[in-house]
Amino acid sequence: MAAPKVAVVGAGVIGLSTALCIVETCPSCSVTVLSDQFSPNTTSDVAAGMLIPHTYSGTPIHVQKQWFKETFTYLFAISNSAEASEAGIHLVSGWQVFKNTPKEELPFWSDVVLGFRPMSEAELQKFPQHRFGQAFTTLKCDCPPYLLWLEKRLKATGVQMHTRKVADLWELHSEYNVVVNCAGIGAHQLVGDKKLFPIRGQVLKVHAPWVKNFIRDGDGLTYIYPGIHRVTLGGTREKDSWSLSPDPGTTKDIFERCCSLEPSLRGAQDIKMKVGLRPSRQCVRLQREVLSQGGVKLPVVHNYGHGSGGFSVHRGTAKEAARLVGECIAALQGSLSRAKL
Repeated sequence: MAAPKVAVVGAGVIGLSTALCIVETCPSCSVTVLSDQFSPNTTSDVAAGMLIPHTYSGTPIHVQKQWFKETFTYLFAISNSAEASEAGIHLVSGWQVFKNTPKEELPFWSDVVLGFRPMSEAELQKFPQHRFGQAFTTLKCDCPPYLLWLEKRLKATGVQMHTRKVADLWELHSEYNVVVNCAGIGAHQLVGDKKLFPIRGQVLKVHAPWVKNFIRDGDGLTYIYPGIHRVTLGGTREKDSWSLSPDPGTTKDIFERCCSLEPSLRGAQDIKMKVGLRPSRQCVRLQREVLSQGGVKLPVVHNYGHGSGGFSVHRGTAKEAARLVGECIAALQGSLSRAKL
C-alpha cells in the first residue's frame, strides 16, 4: 500500500511524543498531528514536568516501572547532550518528606532515579514538621521548551501539524488509515469516556533562582520544583473540577504551604498563576480499537488518561502506542494483500 497515513489527535506531551515514536518505528508512515491547541496552551505547559511517578491503581506495577524506566533513560540521554538546554531537560536533586513513615519505604521506582536513599537526621532538621524523608536525583522537563523541541524534531522528519478541532474520530476515516487518540481530558467528550475525569491542578510559577533543590511533601499536595528559569510551586488535586480560572485564595494557600517547607520563598518575585486539568482514570487507556460504520473500518489507538503522571511515563507509553500503530498497519497491509488474491 502507499505510505500509510496516521493522524495523531492531541499536541500535549503525550501526542507529540507518540507522533515521534511512530515516525521512529515506522519511517514509511505519513504522520499528521491535529489539535485545537498547541504549546503554550496545552495542559502539559502547566505541568511541572518532574519525573516522580504517580501510581495507577488499574495498571500492573511492572508495566508502570517499564514505562518510567524507558522515559527516564530517554530523557537522561538528552540531559547528557548538547540539546539539553534547548529541550529544557535537566537533573535536579532534592527531598521527598513525610510527616509519618510511609508503608512503602522503597517505592517501585527507587532504583530508576539516581542515588535514592533515606534522608539523614541532619537533613531532616531542615523539615521540623516531618519525621521521615527520601533523597534522590531525578529529571525535570521544562515546558514550553520540551514541547517546542519535540515539535521541531517532528517538523524535521516531515510531520505535518494542523490546528483543527476534531469533534469525532470518525470524521478522519476518509483522510487517514489509522487514528491515534492522545486527546487527554478532551477524550471525555471526543470518545465519551465516562471513566475519565479531571483533577484540577493550580500552580504558581515564580522567580526564585536561589532555590536549587526540589522539595515534595509525601502526600503529593505541596511541592517546590525548580526549573531552568522559574520555580513551580504547588499545588491542588481537585477531582471533577473543570474550572480553568485561577483562584486567589488557593494561590495564597499554596504559597503559605510552600513557604513552610522553604521559608526563603518569601522573597520570590513575579508570581504567575496557572491551572491545568489532569486527565485522570484508574489506568492509562492504551489499546487498539476498530471503529466501523456501514462496513467501513477505522483502526484507532488510544493513549490517554495519564493523570498527574504523564511526564514520568510519556516516552514509555508513546513507544507502546507506536507498536500498536505498527500492528494496525500490518493488519491493513495483510487485508489488502488478501483482497488482491
